[in-house]
Amino acid sequence: MPMKRYKPEQIVNLLRQIEVEIANGKTTPQACKEAEITQQTYYRWRKEFGGLKLDQAKRMKELERENAKLKRLVAELSLEKQILKDVASGNF
Repeated sequence: MPMKRYKPEQIVNLLRQIEVEIANGKTTPQACKEAEITQQTYYRWRKEFGGLKLDQAKRMKELERENAKLKRLVAELSLEKQILKDVASGNF
């Protein structure tokens, strides 16, 4: 079965839908099955996106992408600095 990727707003909507179904008397496994996700996914998403609104979830994902980009940039610059330091000292 291929994995389906969900956008943050879809995740928040699914979490709300599942919470409503649970409040109406369904069990968590039943609600997850109707939403076509596993219980493990539900609990992982609830931990990550639990109290967020749509705009907050979008912003969080944007910040995570920006953070990853900045980490790569720092790693590249550190590597370049080390290479220049080695060349300047003659240890190559």
